[in-house]
Amino acid sequence: MKLLNAAVVFILVPTLTPALDPLSTSVLMGSAAVAWQLLSSQSWLKCSLLECCNMKDTLNFSVIKMDLDRKVFGQHLAIEIVLRALSANMRSKRPRKPLVMSFHGWTGTGKSFVSSIIAENLYRLNIPRQKFVHHFSTVLHFPHLSHIHLYKEQLQNWIRGNVSACPRSLFIFAEMDQMPHGLIDSIMPFLGYREEIDGVYYGKAIFIFLNNAGGDKITEIALDYWRSLKRREDIPVKKLQSLLSEEIFRNRNSGFFHSQLIQKNLIDYFIPFLPLEYKHVRQCVREELRVQGHPEDEDLIAEIALAMTDYPSEERLYSSKGCKTVASRVALS
Repeated sequence: MKLLNAAVVFILVPTLTPALDPLSTSVLMGSAAVAWQLLSSQSWLKCSLLECCNMKDTLNFSVIKMDLDRKVFGQHLAIEIVLRALSANMRSKRPRKPLVMSFHGWTGTGKSFVSSIIAENLYRLNIPRQKFVHHFSTVLHFPHLSHIHLYKEQLQNWIRGNVSACPRSLFIFAEMDQMPHGLIDSIMPFLGYREEIDGVYYGKAIFIFLNNAGGDKITEIALDYWRSLKRREDIPVKKLQSLLSEEIFRNRNSGFFHSQLIQKNLIDYFIPFLPLEYKHVRQCVREELRVQGHPEDEDLIAEIALAMTDYPSEERLYSSKGCKTVASRVALS
């Protein structure tokens, strides 16, 4: 109907313009053009002024790489895999399946932060497109085990409806280690190699799972490398991904416990977030001082970072909370 009304305007404009002076004619023609742009579902003007689904892939890899390198500390493995995964997905005009990534590691290592950077860079013009970025918190959205059948139905309807509205939708599931067993398997049909499901194409959608489960295994491997005088940069990512897959599949404290998503290989990347060392926490503190508008204070940076590196108790090599409490510590200092 909107497009029909716009068409009527364009048909009537030539018949009305002879009765108008040149200035009025220009204004009327300009107004009609603006109206056409605003009424068109994917016009550049509507996408500039209003929230609309960005059908074209506009992810700038140099920009997102710069953001990740500048803002995320100690996660060379995660950054490398995320960039490779996004690049492979975006290169295809019609991906065969959605991009599915599972982030694993201790709290405060950057899992949520990286997912937010992806969300910020996914849509053009740096205008927040919250309408197409969907966050699910297990504690908030799926709190009652007795309602799991209802949650499954709601989750399917939510994903189906939002991907129908915007194929390049982003779904972020936090606290996967607390998700009721079997719930996440309800979205399995949407993650597979299918052309369409009931007329809806899901290949451009992106799913990110945030998991504390597997963090202990990642830390164990990183610590073994350190004790063997090997660099964390030399940890083989393929071996780590394989171990993560097995770990969370067997772990009862994981939302992927005996999950069909793993059995059917529907998760494309298991991405490890390594524990943060003293030097990485120092970088977090320095960045937080900048964000809060404080001058760099090397003594304060060292004091906060040293207090936060507490694991294992003998070596005190890693921060068990990552950079989670850095902001509050800086604010109180």
